[in-house]
Amino acid sequence: MSHVVSTAGHVDHGKSTLVRALTGTDPDRFAEEKARGLTIDLGFASAKLPSGRVLSLVDVPGHIRFLKNMLAGVGAVDACLFVVDANEGWKPQTEEHLRILQLLGVRHGVVALTKIGLADADLLELARLDIAERTEGTFLEDAPVIGVDSIDGTGLDELRTELDGLLDRTPDAADRGTPRLWIDRAFSAKGSGTVVTGTLTGGRVRVDDELVLLPQRRSVRVRALQSLHAERTKVGPGNRTAINLAGVSHDELARGDVLVRSGEWFETATFDGSLTVLDSLDHEVSRRGAHLLYLGAGEHAVRVRILGPSTIAPGTTGNIRVHLPHALPLLPGDRFILREAGRAETIGGGEVLDVDPQVRASEATPDRSVDRVISERGWVDVDELALLTGEQREPDVGRWAVDPGVLTQAVTDLRARIDEAGPLGLDLAVLDEQERATIELLGDVTTDAGRIKTADASDVLADHPWVDALRRGGFVPPDPEGVDAGEVRELVRRGSVVAIDGVHYAPETIDAAARLLAQMLADAPDGVTVSEVRQAMGNTRKHAMPLLARLDETGMTRRRGDVRIAGPRLPEPS
Repeated sequence: MSHVVSTAGHVDHGKSTLVRALTGTDPDRFAEEKARGLTIDLGFASAKLPSGRVLSLVDVPGHIRFLKNMLAGVGAVDACLFVVDANEGWKPQTEEHLRILQLLGVRHGVVALTKIGLADADLLELARLDIAERTEGTFLEDAPVIGVDSIDGTGLDELRTELDGLLDRTPDAADRGTPRLWIDRAFSAKGSGTVVTGTLTGGRVRVDDELVLLPQRRSVRVRALQSLHAERTKVGPGNRTAINLAGVSHDELARGDVLVRSGEWFETATFDGSLTVLDSLDHEVSRRGAHLLYLGAGEHAVRVRILGPSTIAPGTTGNIRVHLPHALPLLPGDRFILREAGRAETIGGGEVLDVDPQVRASEATPDRSVDRVISERGWVDVDELALLTGEQREPDVGRWAVDPGVLTQAVTDLRARIDEAGPLGLDLAVLDEQERATIELLGDVTTDAGRIKTADASDVLADHPWVDALRRGGFVPPDPEGVDAGEVRELVRRGSVVAIDGVHYAPETIDAAARLLAQMLADAPDGVTVSEVRQAMGNTRKHAMPLLARLDETGMTRRRGDVRIAGPRLPEPS
């Protein structure tokens, strides 16, 4: 398992020089960076530690003008290598970087006190005291402070040992089986095509995996993988990763785009989150202003609505609703930084609480409770719930997680409908999917022939008097006057009654009609007329015509002009 550690600290405090001394790799990739001695964009390197483990380092720019590049580099790191110049001491950008890391939820780090070869003992002691004071109450409060000189190598071995200890203290990246890679760099490699890099989180990626590029919604394929300068067939979470992609050109990509597998993430353009406002801010935060959100490796112009009170005071935490310019794959717990573009200042940061808000902003009280998500929806498919919350729950009924009060009411309502249906039972066809699933919670009902009834209900259709009347009526059946329409439909469905063109017969009557026609056609093979059939049956056209239609449909008779002749299925005359 590899860990990704980011540098942080004020400009010119020696971050890139220290990375080069630790790794042998110059993280400054651009000629302008080398000429000016100023890190402008992200740099990447790796170092083998005394334990044999490999550490991936992201070197971020320290200058305020390149803060958005710094934010792109720390969005998915495990821990930090915090750099302070022993001669210059704590500077404004040092403070801002620390606050940003704190807001992003980074909880582990090592402090490197650089350029100690240029500082005397008193200055070094003052620098250490200043660091202790500035980091009090932060995640760096008890972090080791290692003095180093990147030029002559003083302290580098001790720093490598402390970085090994840092990895021991830093939890391994979680593998939830849902990979996500925020792209922090995209380029074209000669002979390979499009390559993107980022820190992989959430799950593994393998060669030939089909991924989705967002927000473009482009399907792409993993042609090749590289991590720690070596070709891989698969890469796990927590690793710096380069992916050679098929299906997209590098000039169609931008920093902040993201790769996921289809169907594994909830894509949202609106989320509710917490916002902790920096106590150093000199004004309250409101919905007014041009806000920039930094999430993953991206910068997004967003609209912000304060939930509850109209403002959030410095040094306090409140809830906000954020409207993104396009949908992103998010999960509760994702961290972000919020800046105000007009003032060019960092406001604060927080975490995503709800990726699919259901309650209007004036009434929303978001948190990370899964029960709240269920309660606001009533019924939630458990697979959808996992996308919304990251938590897999066993269904309460069918495939749904259901709010307890909603489920109790659903059981009560269904039982009342069954009781109202009476002994005949309730037709399952009138129930929706959720109501059908609720049946399993009713212990005293039975389902038979497409109807649900109480277990002790008698069969009111057994020996039904109308069926007996139809048998006795024969070719002149009685109409179903006074018979419940539901009972009529169920008797037809069971086959106890035959319905033809709105006329009802006993099944025995159809058989009797076939035998009668067989005898008549044996005596008159050239055919018989409707009038002759009606006279033989002793009924009218109302009752004779439906019977003849049924005999025609079943192949017992065939119509030829004005007469019926024998069909292939006509029984032998008795």
